[in-house]
Amino acid sequence: MSNETKREVVEAILLAKDTDTIWDSSNVRYYLNRYDAALPDDLPVIPEAQSDWIKQCKANDYSLSFALGDEITPIEVAKTFCVLGGYTDKNKDKWLKLQNTFARAWLLGVWRVEETGEIVKLEADHG
Repeated sequence: MSNETKREVVEAILLAKDTDTIWDSSNVRYYLNRYDAALPDDLPVIPEAQSDWIKQCKANDYSLSFALGDEITPIEVAKTFCVLGGYTDKNKDKWLKLQNTFARAWLLGVWRVEETGEIVKLEADHG
């Protein structure tokens, strides 16, 4: 598994020393394949508890809506989605950002763990 980002692939092309051969067909295919396999530049960053919860939910084939608000959601995860004091216009942006970031991580199947910097990349579904 590569932890290279799309930007890093582009930088590698731009900084290549042998620019005469970089554009021959085999090198172009090599860099296109690297780019396709590279991670997005703007990976979602989520807390470790959310990371563990996504892995558990995906392993059990649970839905995103289940992961966001089921009664068995771990308290460490649930409290990141909970609007303390009730939902208001004042806390709307923070609440939406937390859920959107979690959902992006869920959909991409790849994210960075906030506390450790680890990149988690789930295997793609084959069904």
